[in-house]
Amino acid sequence: MLLLNTTRDALLAPLQSVAGIVEKRHTLPILSNVLIEKQGDTLTLLATDIEIQIRTTTAGHQDGTDAAITVGARKLQDILRALPDSAMVSILLDDKRLTVKAGKSRFALQTLPAADYPRMSLADGDTVRLTLSQRTFKRQLAQVAYAMAQQDIRYYLNGLLVIADGGELRMVATDGHRLAYAASTLEQPVEQRTEAILPRKTVLELSRQLADSDDPLEVQLAGNQVVFRFGAIELISKLIDGKFPDYERVIPQNHPRMITFERVSLLAALQRAAILTSDKFRGVRLVIGDGSLKIVSTNTEQEEAVEELEIDYHDLPLDIGFNVTYLLDVMNNLSSEKVEWRFNDGTSSALITLPGNEHFKYVVMPMRI
Repeated sequence: MLLLNTTRDALLAPLQSVAGIVEKRHTLPILSNVLIEKQGDTLTLLATDIEIQIRTTTAGHQDGTDAAITVGARKLQDILRALPDSAMVSILLDDKRLTVKAGKSRFALQTLPAADYPRMSLADGDTVRLTLSQRTFKRQLAQVAYAMAQQDIRYYLNGLLVIADGGELRMVATDGHRLAYAASTLEQPVEQRTEAILPRKTVLELSRQLADSDDPLEVQLAGNQVVFRFGAIELISKLIDGKFPDYERVIPQNHPRMITFERVSLLAALQRAAILTSDKFRGVRLVIGDGSLKIVSTNTEQEEAVEELEIDYHDLPLDIGFNVTYLLDVMNNLSSEKVEWRFNDGTSSALITLPGNEHFKYVVMPMRI
């Protein structure tokens, strides 16, 4: 029976929107599948890994029969990608096999029943709703997401703290060695302060999916869940249950020495110095003196790189070491022309901010080199 007859791109685009969260290997075979539902002229695709669920809906598919089935997400995506851009694709369902036809190409895929597919239901209870542009949320994520931990035993660090407080939305991420903070203004203030820790996978998926546009993003927080709705996509995610560190205590308040850098020049110098860092430690020394900054890196083979920049600094000399990856991450994810660094001494954390902007702060701990 004919389920769908459409262009390659009309099926591939929504499939790519949901297939990103599908794991290659899973204890439940059905979680490697995508749920395809057709009702009238509406086609719905849904994928989940139990922790996150993404659903997208497209209209205009009037031919074919109403039905629901699940099929391997990666296989179907790879097949569609390999077809010519302008190909017409027919999807036929016969017993337990899904057949994809395009021109003289034919692919028969195994399916599993739609009734067995796990779905996340929306949590009950008090709901907090936020509305802002996709661009604002996406750029704010970019300013902090790189500071999340990856597989830390402190599970609450493997995510990103979101705080809605009055008319402000704050985001904080830390891996224990550095901390990134960014804030933005909400279009509609919230009545009660709300905190949530988004899982790392959810943050990365949002960074990939959100558009750099003024199109609206609706965020709904309820219980241990968060729902994001934008365009034709609905993303439901569980939240991390844990107590996030008190980030305000980590951010230095009165570092006496400040240097303003051209971000692009500093980034380029750090990238060159990083070439000769040790693969294990990735350390660079910042030797700050009267009117100059030297970035020095060495490795176990006794090789050395020295980069020198002219700076407006006329204070006590300073010699401080950092993991160069932590410095490159922040410089790569900012778009401003200048950045400000504040220091105390060679053993205290450094604070990186933007000139005239209180909405971004980045704290990085020094390392002994």
